[in-house]
Amino acid sequence: MKNKKNLLISSITLLVIVSAVVFYKQVYPAKETQRKPYHAQTQKENEVHKEKKVDERHEGTDDHEQERIVALDQTEIEEFDIEVATAGPGKIQALIDLPGQITLNADRLVHVVPRVAGTARQIKKVLGDHVQKGEVMAVLESRELADMKAAFLASRERLALTTANLIREERLWKDKISSEKEYLEAKNAFAEQKIECRAAEQKLHALGFSQDFLERLSNQPDISITRYQIIAPFDGTVIEKHIVLGEVISEDTKVYVIADLSSVWVDMNVYQKDLPTIRKGLPVIISAGHGISEAEGTISYIGPLIGEKTRTALARSVLPNPDGNWRPGLFITARITANAIEAPLVVFKTALQEIDDTTHIFIEEEHGFSPMPITIGRTDGIYAEVTWGISPGDRYVSKGAFTLKAHLSKGAFGDGHAH
Repeated sequence: MKNKKNLLISSITLLVIVSAVVFYKQVYPAKETQRKPYHAQTQKENEVHKEKKVDERHEGTDDHEQERIVALDQTEIEEFDIEVATAGPGKIQALIDLPGQITLNADRLVHVVPRVAGTARQIKKVLGDHVQKGEVMAVLESRELADMKAAFLASRERLALTTANLIREERLWKDKISSEKEYLEAKNAFAEQKIECRAAEQKLHALGFSQDFLERLSNQPDISITRYQIIAPFDGTVIEKHIVLGEVISEDTKVYVIADLSSVWVDMNVYQKDLPTIRKGLPVIISAGHGISEAEGTISYIGPLIGEKTRTALARSVLPNPDGNWRPGLFITARITANAIEAPLVVFKTALQEIDDTTHIFIEEEHGFSPMPITIGRTDGIYAEVTWGISPGDRYVSKGAFTLKAHLSKGAFGDGHAH
């Protein structure tokens, strides 16, 4: 009984195995036959599909979008100020944007020092005041100046005496009344005193006193010989003040800093990659934003050294500043126009519109205007180079494209319509 049971189980197991083998041969070879050609076909289709996807990324659209057309009649075109241009070759200006800042014109900047020690008795100019050349900015009371003036006056008196003595001794020597030795001694004393007087005079000239002032010095009251006036060397604005009433000032103290702000420097940082392109004489447009109008200039200086920290070179432009809008310290962007580049196909930048995150222009069709995806290359302030999407001779909307885009999204444009 037990053997019969085992035999039955074995028979059933064998039947199951045979059935499975038969099913496998019927089904699996068919799937294997399909898989191999499907795999090869899929690989080929993937490559085609990949290329198609690349094209679609360039196209940025589908058949439905290609059919979208904004239909307008001539009246509507004129009403919405839409202009059409022809795509073709053109020149792209090579534009380089550089960071920089406005700085003082160091050629029109002066540190005012008194050149003589003294005590501040009058302060006539303060921070921000405008000064003119020759104007008194402050007055010092100087004992040192009084000593210089006194020495000069004394040397003049002694020179007058030695001159008179020389004339007398010369006459006596010629009349055989006095010896030649006495005459020569008087002549030597005169020469020494003349040198001393000239030295005292030059000290006062070094402090800024004119020859006319020295001629009038002996007629001035005694109190005035202690007064020293600090004079503005040229027209400008006081941008620093380091003097207060009663302060003791040394001869090398920087009491004022005056700047002529009618012109400023524009210092630009030139990156290493741009150095071969930047050169003296190139035009530059300076913008600072914040409501300040753009200004035009030219590059007047390019530094010979590269900064160790910034790894940039210095380029400079001198900018007229008659209204004072360009304040030193302002950060600016300098746009430099280098040589123009010939491009095979360009369009106006005003024609470019972003639709579904892709750059489009509107092409003139028989029944209206349709959006066409394009790929752009180099650009400048006016034109954009087109590297894919349209061909030379295509008519496109150069002005009013934004209005077309806005009404395209609504699906209606006045009496016209968008398909």
